[in-house]
Amino acid sequence: MNRARKTYVKVAILVLALCAAFCPGAWADPGLWPEVVRLGLIPTEGGADIVKRFQPLIDHLEKTLGVKVEAQSASDYAGVITAMAHKHIDFAYLGPKSYTEAAEKANAQAVALERNKRGEPGYYGVIISRKDSGIKTLEDARGRVFAFTDPNSTSGYLVPNVLFYRDLKVDPKKYFKEVKFSGSHGASILAVKNGSIEVAATNNIDLDRMAEKGQASWDDFNILWKSELIPGSPMCVRADLPESLKAAFAGALMMFNANKQGLEKLQIGGYLPADDTTYDVIRYLKQLKKQLAQAS
Repeated sequence: MNRARKTYVKVAILVLALCAAFCPGAWADPGLWPEVVRLGLIPTEGGADIVKRFQPLIDHLEKTLGVKVEAQSASDYAGVITAMAHKHIDFAYLGPKSYTEAAEKANAQAVALERNKRGEPGYYGVIISRKDSGIKTLEDARGRVFAFTDPNSTSGYLVPNVLFYRDLKVDPKKYFKEVKFSGSHGASILAVKNGSIEVAATNNIDLDRMAEKGQASWDDFNILWKSELIPGSPMCVRADLPESLKAAFAGALMMFNANKQGLEKLQIGGYLPADDTTYDVIRYLKQLKKQLAQAS
């Protein structure tokens, strides 16, 4: 066993202190680990871009775990869930809603969540319009072209749907002239900026990421609405992986909190321990959205 791989012991000790409740077998033999671990990433900004953004974390995981880490994205959120269901990926970065789908369909298990740059355990959904569009309120947005992100997106679909059905008591397909799916938060942001979409649902973290890349600025947009805090996007493992590998992965994420440059690249404030119950509020919102849509 090489020196890097032996670090699993130190990592497992850290995780046992943080996550003893879901790591009962953390002392399993790391010889049972796969030689290559595959990390799936939802396409929040396009597949190639998100892999580049995660590169410092990928390098850290390889060094800490002592195994090769291969990252891949997909054309949509469902593609990552399907890949995990067929055991084509071992770890995954998902959104809160897509995690609840993956927990049900792909044996996914949350072990950590992202903090935002202010240290809060989550992020905020926003609805945006272009600054010079004349659309400054949700009432102004009536009859315009609107974009959700993806049916499995939390801030780009689930949370704004609860707003429409519960708070505004409207069906978005009737409220707007046309409703589209952009495929990613980056695509929604750019579509509003260039005027091909008039209004879109996204979130503060992906707006920050587009600003960091120089592709958009907060000053380009009106913020028509901001949600309450949404639980941070989870880092997940396939539940059937060795307990020691799951523990080491969670511990490696906590250790990455010391990598300030890496966190800046990811545009987050670090990681916190999480488990499946963290996302029960998302399950509640999914059920509420379904009930409200049926009653409308």
